[in-house]
Amino acid sequence: EVQLVESGGGLVQPGGSLTLSCATSGFNFSSAVMSWVRQAPGKGLEWVSTIGRSGIYKHYSEAVKGRFAISRDNPKNTLYLQMSSLKPDGTAVYYCQMVTTQQRGQGTQVTVSS
Repeated sequence: EVQLVESGGGLVQPGGSLTLSCATSGFNFSSAVMSWVRQAPGKGLEWVSTIGRSGIYKHYSEAVKGRFAISRDNPKNTLYLQMSSLKPDGTAVYYCQMVTTQQRGQGTQVTVSS
């Protein structure tokens, strides 16, 4: 059974930093292209970033480019998202997602507020 479990969310002040993790199991993680997506209150799903199988290829949305960093640890089957210079519009539920199947976890809430 494929499992994606996000963690690391919380309340952070504007300008602050947070690192999200996504622990995975049930599939060959090192062969999977992975993404982070988010959903702000009352809005649809928004793509944030994608990372290739080896971790070399990385792509970011314009909204987060230069502030967020995606990475992966294939031996640990874990995906990460380092977020810095957070803005209030970064408030959302963040999900990790398998690109091929679009399957994602339950999400982790990030709230950016003073």
